[in-house]
Amino acid sequence: MPKFFIKHNQINDNTVQILGDDVNHISNVLRMKNEEIIQICDIETSKNYNAKIKEQSKETITCQIIEQIKSKAESEVYVHVFQGLPKADKMELIIQKATELGVKELTPIQMERCIVKLNEKDSKKKIERWQKIAEVAAKQSGRDIIPKINNIETSKTISTLFEQYDIVIIAYENEKNITIKQELQHLKCKIKNPKIAILIGPEGGIDSKEVELFSQNGAKIVTLGNRILRTETVALNVLSVIMYEFEGDVI
Repeated sequence: MPKFFIKHNQINDNTVQILGDDVNHISNVLRMKNEEIIQICDIETSKNYNAKIKEQSKETITCQIIEQIKSKAESEVYVHVFQGLPKADKMELIIQKATELGVKELTPIQMERCIVKLNEKDSKKKIERWQKIAEVAAKQSGRDIIPKINNIETSKTISTLFEQYDIVIIAYENEKNITIKQELQHLKCKIKNPKIAILIGPEGGIDSKEVELFSQNGAKIVTLGNRILRTETVALNVLSVIMYEFEGDVI
């Protein structure tokens, strides 16, 4: 069933007004008719409803709420991905798949070995596009929230934020002994629904000086195995492992 996000003020009693790009998508892409059912999610409360289409115009689609429904789409684990800026459109793939896998927040990082350099104007356009990609992926995967795509930060800036998390994990190819499985299982014994940060380098990897900075601020350095993964693969790998460990009774 198609799912759409709305703001709380779009609901008045049992009537919902759908606005913006979703109007065109419902009417002209999905070609839905009056009396058909869609799922809507109040993005401010994360409440989900089944609603029946009642009226359609070029600007607005009016729906009637039939029932509130329970959703188990959101994990109790809060995962924030700090991603070193990759080349080309790799970030779009990372955001799309990370959203599907349950990430709550993603921050692009300008790191020492990043090839991509964005000025303020280009950064703003990129963030807007990446946020839209997260929204589309959230709809497709039935999420109850749209992950937040933050402004581009630096390694030095994010290292001051580590104390906000129960654990900060850095995937580093030069680490050979400590595995992500070990760190997650240790965390799982202490905290049921942790707040986890994952730090991933760009194509050239993480510079040793950055690894030292992150480690000094409490980050845990781990290996993901004997093979070197592409930067666009790491988030998918790590998020899958986290969700398996903490949602093992569901998956």
